[in-house]
Formats: sequence, structure tokens, C-alpha cells
Amino acid sequence: MTFGFVNRDNMSILTDLYELTMAQVYFRDGMNKTAIFDFYTRPVENRSYLINAGLEQLIYYILNIRFTDEDIEYLRSTGKFDEDFLSYLKNFRFTGNLYAIDEGEVIFPNEPVVQVEAPLIEAQIIETFLINTLQLPILVATKAMRSYSVAKNTILIDFGLRRSHGTDAGMKAARASYIGGFAGTSNVLAGKEYGIPIFGTMAHSFILAYGDEKRAFKAFAKVYPDNTVLLVDTFDTIKGVENAVKAMKEAGIQNFKGIRLDSGDLLTLSKESRKILDQNGFKEALIIASGGINEYKIKDLLDNGAPIDGWGIGTELVVSADLPYLDCAYKLVEYDGRPVMKLSKKKITLPYKKQIYRFYEEGRIKKDLIVAYDEKVEGGRPLLKKYIHNGELTTELPSLSEIRKKAIHNFESLPDELKDINKTVHFLPQISSKIKETIDRIIKKIKGEI
Repeated sequence: MTFGFVNRDNMSILTDLYELTMAQVYFRDGMNKTAIFDFYTRPVENRSYLINAGLEQLIYYILNIRFTDEDIEYLRSTGKFDEDFLSYLKNFRFTGNLYAIDEGEVIFPNEPVVQVEAPLIEAQIIETFLINTLQLPILVATKAMRSYSVAKNTILIDFGLRRSHGTDAGMKAARASYIGGFAGTSNVLAGKEYGIPIFGTMAHSFILAYGDEKRAFKAFAKVYPDNTVLLVDTFDTIKGVENAVKAMKEAGIQNFKGIRLDSGDLLTLSKESRKILDQNGFKEALIIASGGINEYKIKDLLDNGAPIDGWGIGTELVVSADLPYLDCAYKLVEYDGRPVMKLSKKKITLPYKKQIYRFYEEGRIKKDLIVAYDEKVEGGRPLLKKYIHNGELTTELPSLSEIRKKAIHNFESLPDELKDINKTVHFLPQISSKIKETIDRIIKKIKGEI
């Protein structure tokens, strides 16, 4: 039985059919000279910036993509591929170069986030997996950072595994949310695989199973005396807080970790809960809120004085509810030294192998400038780094904690108007004169004017 899990042995055919059919035509026609493809995002509403994430998984794929005997046999069974092309796939390796903006970096629309320079067939075949791998992490890391930006040093925890769109998405979301400033996750496997701190409290079923709220609280505290966070809204929230206090006193718990509110008027309930906890000597006990939380609710509650210390954020985080898909693309921009571009309405692409330079003023991002890769620019910081050269990793990958620190640091470099979660500011890169001149020349050639 299979559950559709993707692993190292089958990831090469996690692709759209047209990647392979196009590749076979290229193969037949000897079209396999060096191609350059850009992965980039287009302007979207509700986001003035994005946080780059997912690169490590993409690099793993590119370094390890192979077509197994089982893959080849399946492709043969479809009747769509010739034996000579299948023989080519059997020996397939990525032999090109990969340039990318670091994970944790702030990115903007129309900028090449990843640039692939490889024989055309290789660059084409990796398209689908590349887009699939990068889209969700970028969305979730950005959604997480938006929450982090308004959380005022309160704790943020990913509670979204059960609401994510599949197991793969749950893992990607846990990693990406940590990059975006979250303190940890409820996802135990993500804790194991990525070294992310894991957090958890209890479910309503725990209370219902015991049938008595105070008895359930005491049972939990007996096993976890130093990490007792009690869910208090199963029946009546205020009564639940009172029962939690009584249970902790009867159990002799001095260092009561806190309570979790999962429903109701969180502003009023958090204020009432704080009073009860403080009056009973539990001034250090935390109040954690969950249940439909997003960055807008966090900001509203904290701006109105809610004494909430932490947030469990699930559904809206892991599906990036207000922006559930990223308008992104992977397009050919140069082939065999010839710059190319699309002219489709609102989908025009920029030709050439490129570099991006970021300029700052008083520590804040002032502008981004896209140039041809061989153009020399003074005063800016280049963003695209070479991670893979001739199919081999050339740059040591940073740890996840280092990426997280980078993301938080880079967020601080944004102009204030781009940080506002209630505004959309389209911060678009400038384009060098060389690229502009090439665009004009290509357009005139296409129109038959030259």
C-alpha cells in the first residue's frame, strides 16, 4: 500500500508530464545548450514583502535527482517515450549551476529568487518540483513574519499540522514558520528532523475523558509539574480558570506554567483570567490563546490591552489563509547566449542571466536594482549567490536557527510602510539600462521593426 509519500527514490517523477515530453523533443532535436531560467514572484495583494524559504529542500532535490529503474519502467509503460530518451533519463544528473537568494532574505516581486543555469533539458525537468518546493515555504514564512511583526515579544507557536494540506505541507510549514520568527511547533517530527523546539498542552478530549475538569488538571500536573499548561474552556472558561487554580494549589504546584484560552471573547476572558491568576499568587503563569488566530487578531488584541503571553496559530498560518497561493513563475530568460523574453500581457519577463543589488539608507532598504550578471555596480549588496556549480554544492548551508536570525534581522531593514500588515505597497525593483535596451531590441525584433 502507498500513501503517495514522496521520497528520494520517486521524487524525479513528481513532475508534470509536459516537462518530460518537452524534454524528449529537445533531446530529439539536439536542443540542449545552456539555458537560464528565473524563478520569481509577481505582485500580489495583502503582501508588501515576502520572506524567502524552502531553498534547502530544493538543493537536496537538485543534488539527488535520479530516475530509478522503476521510474524508467513506468515511463516506458505509458508509451510516450522512446528508448533512446529513456536511456538518457537513466543516466540523468543535474550538471548545471544554481544561483539563489538566501533563505531568510526579504524578497520582492519580479526579482529572480532562484536562477538555474544548465543544459536545457536539465533546467526544464526540474521546473515543477522547484515551484512546488518553494511556493508554500515562502507563503508560510511570510505569514509567520507578519504575526511576529505585531506580536510585541509574545510567544508564537505553530499549531497547524492537523490543518495543513497533507503531511509534506505540515513539515514545510513548521520549518517555514520557525524561519518567520515562531518559537516552535507542535509537530514532533519537525522537532526531530529540524531541531525546532516542540510545544504542546492538551485537548478537550483529555478533559472529557476524565469527566471532571479539576481531576483532569491534577492528573496532568502530576506527570508534568514543571510544564503544566491547562486548557480551560471545555465547559465554562472562567470556571475553568478557577478550577485550574484550585487544582494547582491542591497539587502543590508552585511554578504553574499557565492556561490556554481556545474560544470566546479573548480580550475579556484574558483580562478576567489574569485577575484570577494574579489574585491566587500565579503572577508568572502564562496565558496562551488559540483558535482562529492570525496577525490581524493578534494586533487587535494586544493593541487593546489583552494580557496574552503567547499564541498557538494553526489553520490560518499553514494555509496562508488570506493569500493561499503565490503568483510565481519559472521562465526561460536566456538560451545559448541569446536573451529571450515573454511579452504576454501582465506576464512580461526580463531577459538575461541577472544579479540583484540591494541598496540601503540608514539601515533601511532603499531600492533593489536588477542588472545583467556581468554588469558592475557600486554601493549595492548582491543578493544572488552561487549554491551549486557543475552539479556540486559549493556553499555551506546555514543552520535553521541562523536562517531564522537572518529573517528577523532582514525584516527590521524594511521601511515602516512595508511592515504595516494593513497596507499593500508594491516595492518593485529598478532595471539597469542594459536590460532595458535589450528589452526594447527584442520587442522591436518580434514586431518586425528591425
